[in-house]
Amino acid sequence: MSQYLLVLVWVAIAAVIAKYANVDKKVLIEGVEETRYYWLFAVIVILPVIFMAGYRPVEFGDTMAYMGHFRDAPDSVNGIKDFVDSRGKDPGFYYFESLIKVFITKDVNVFLTIVAALQGIILVSVYRYYSTDFMFSAFLFIASADYISWMFNGIRQFTAAMIVFAAVPFLLKKKYVPLLLIILFASTFHQSALIMLPIVFIVQGEAWNKRTLAVIALAVLAIVFVGRFTGIMDSSLQDTQYKNVVTEYTAFGDNGTNPIRVLVYSVPTVLSLYGRKKIKESNSRLLNICVNMSIVSTGLYAVSIFTSGIFLGRLPMYCSLFNYILLPWEIKLIFEEDMRKTINLGAIVFYIAYYVYQTHFTWGLY
Repeated sequence: MSQYLLVLVWVAIAAVIAKYANVDKKVLIEGVEETRYYWLFAVIVILPVIFMAGYRPVEFGDTMAYMGHFRDAPDSVNGIKDFVDSRGKDPGFYYFESLIKVFITKDVNVFLTIVAALQGIILVSVYRYYSTDFMFSAFLFIASADYISWMFNGIRQFTAAMIVFAAVPFLLKKKYVPLLLIILFASTFHQSALIMLPIVFIVQGEAWNKRTLAVIALAVLAIVFVGRFTGIMDSSLQDTQYKNVVTEYTAFGDNGTNPIRVLVYSVPTVLSLYGRKKIKESNSRLLNICVNMSIVSTGLYAVSIFTSGIFLGRLPMYCSLFNYILLPWEIKLIFEEDMRKTINLGAIVFYIAYYVYQTHFTWGLY
């Protein structure tokens, strides 16, 4: 059986263990007592993904490029600055890469494993604490094929996204100074993290507030006037590493994000609209932020269908990660108890079908 299917089997086994073994404890979340899994168990759940990412095929995505960068990195501290300067962008990541090579390992697969471990541990640490059903959140991240899209490819950007994701406590408590400093630090790993500077303010407040509705309106306008929108984007990116990347996306065979993929990512947004009244009654800052993040990601993904999947299609990752906290909460909050098992089962079947479609029929991985 393919490793891409075995990882789903692993999640199923972990879910059975979680059900019958003592791997959880009671904690207070926003003043309410909740059950949460132990941190070590959460890390064990993501371990197969970490090793798959570390030892993925050389020809997968931009893996060969990352391997080349690592081999070019200096073997001593003295050469680090010149190496980082030669890259011309994202200095934080290349300092990080160089320090790993100088002080930890010269093995490129171990390097990739370390990067994946950093990403995976941050991800499950946030999910185990804030999700009402960690195993379901972990399943959603894997069955959406996000681990393949982001941990096997574009790892600089996903590392930046994970650094920002680790700052969720500051986002919830509106501690903007440390939050903005973390975003600026993440932008040294990948400049796209700067998109979160306005978003952290947009998503505050009630779900479906005027700011998030404005995001949807802007997305619709961008789609209707797509030619003018791409011109504006290119003008605004002239002094960045993304100069001309939007209008030249077709030269790279980039015909936008797959609409089916966008449909899958929009499910939590649609559910939040359906259950808007109950979400409002819950008065949960966490839920409100997750809903608003989902709305922003849906808007960005919708625009990426008609423009660039490589550039715009990757930006929503900073927000769509909240979908996997949101969906378990929505099912618990919106639906009556006798319906939840049916909805959960339907969601599992739906995401497995999408995973097979994406990994087998679209990407041809097995």
